[in-house]
Amino acid sequence: MPSVKSETKNTRKAGKKENPPQPSFKKEGARLELPVFNQEGQEVEKISLPVEIFGLKVNNDLIKQAVEAQMSQARIPYAHAKDRSEVRGGGKKPWRQKGTGRARHGSIRSPIWRGGGVTHGPRKEKNFAKKINKQMKRQALLMVLSGKMRDNEIIVLDDLKLEQPKTKLMAGIIQQLVEKVKNDLNKGALIAMPQKDENIIRAARNIPKIDTIGVNSLNVVDLLSYKYLLMSKEAIEMIKKTYKKERP
Repeated sequence: MPSVKSETKNTRKAGKKENPPQPSFKKEGARLELPVFNQEGQEVEKISLPVEIFGLKVNNDLIKQAVEAQMSQARIPYAHAKDRSEVRGGGKKPWRQKGTGRARHGSIRSPIWRGGGVTHGPRKEKNFAKKINKQMKRQALLMVLSGKMRDNEIIVLDDLKLEQPKTKLMAGIIQQLVEKVKNDLNKGALIAMPQKDENIIRAARNIPKIDTIGVNSLNVVDLLSYKYLLMSKEAIEMIKKTYKKERP
């Protein structure tokens, strides 16, 4: 007969919500696999991805810190209130110091005067930047890539090239992928390019919720701003070359 303690334990286990399954790797050097599609949306092969880049455990606190640091460094302090030295006028003493019966004043641009300078107002010299270590920034980026891999939000193409910078051509490729690969690709996709391609950039910039970025410019803010990450095999190889650490 089971004890009351064991029954309570089993009841807790039964009522506990299970976390979504995450990929587990038994040995070092294990690899992840993703299907590779052509521009018509047909699967042509599979590609292996390194666990050191696409199979990390996600730390949301670290990602949040990296996002805040990047956004703070891009912040431009437009708000600027003029103090008494910046407001025009007030160079002459409004009246003599004694004998008028009025309070003493040296400038009509004093903060206590209407039209005078502002005390403790917002200043454009303020620096909002937050510092983050280089290794933390790199790790946060890899965690975002791992999260997209875990959520099946990475699409790999064997090649992505356009003969002309035509929006119609790029829209046709996106539509093929919507019909055959991801039916919600229109929610947003970031196209990572191994090198600058003006045809792809100009063809994609008029399509809503589609944007382009160089692989060497990948960052956590842009990756989190779009649901899917669209890359070619060449871009995957460049990511491996850039971010994979060789073990001694």
